Amino acid sequence: MVKPKKALGQHFLTDENIAKRIVDSLQNNSGNLIEIGPGKGVLSKYLMENKDLNTYFLDMDTESIEYLHDNYPAFKEKVIETDFLKYDLKQLFGEDQFNIIGNFPYNISSQIFFRVLDYRNQIGEVVGMIQKEVAERIAEPPGSKTYGILSVLLQAYFDIDYLFTVKEGVFFPPPKVKSAVIRLKRNDVEKLDCDEKLFFKIVKAGFNQRRKTLRNSLKAFEFELTDEISFLLTQRAEQLEITNFISLANAVKK
Repeated sequence: MVKPKKALGQHFLTDENIAKRIVDSLQNNSGNLIEIGPGKGVLSKYLMENKDLNTYFLDMDTESIEYLHDNYPAFKEKVIETDFLKYDLKQLFGEDQFNIIGNFPYNISSQIFFRVLDYRNQIGEVVGMIQKEVAERIAEPPGSKTYGILSVLLQAYFDIDYLFTVKEGVFFPPPKVKSAVIRLKRNDVEKLDCDEKLFFKIVKAGFNQRRKTLRNSLKAFEFELTDEISFLLTQRAEQLEITNFISLANAVKK
């Protein structure tokens, strides 16, 4: 195998067994799919074998795009040189459902998941390999020091499975940390039982000053106080469950 050059904070997977295992972790094997950061196609070639998948490959590295064009000419029209974080995905699928897979660049993995939240009503499933500590944070339950903004927001809309850990030696260049593969599957919550924009703001504000009680970190909001809300405001953000944040959002004075 020709070793690819590192680009854009990405560590390229070189182990075929791990690549196949990631692709096999995608439970929805038909319909629309986006692969983020295909690089030299270690996942892509397995995805291309599935004729039931309408897969698009999005990468912003010119060298990777040229490699995919040259080595997989039949899929040339499906390979798009663009920044996933800025690309309007409705250009590909309109209002239709789609799924996402990829070995996500470490330096933008959190931003990718915030983008997933933007399209949460169209995305059915996400399988991604990311830095191990980020994967653990996303899947973490309330009460943990690593439970944070992405934990709450993603768990509100997705069922999350931490699938397996990946060691450093299967990448080029090897990262300094372990990686992990996680799977997100859209749950049955079509809409939270509150103002969702307000919910997002409260979650972010609470964790931005996570060492403070919510009474201090949420000073910008005025609440209708009940016994429940008064108690919640004595807690720190990491101690609250999703339903608690919903209660706070509903208690904000209009």
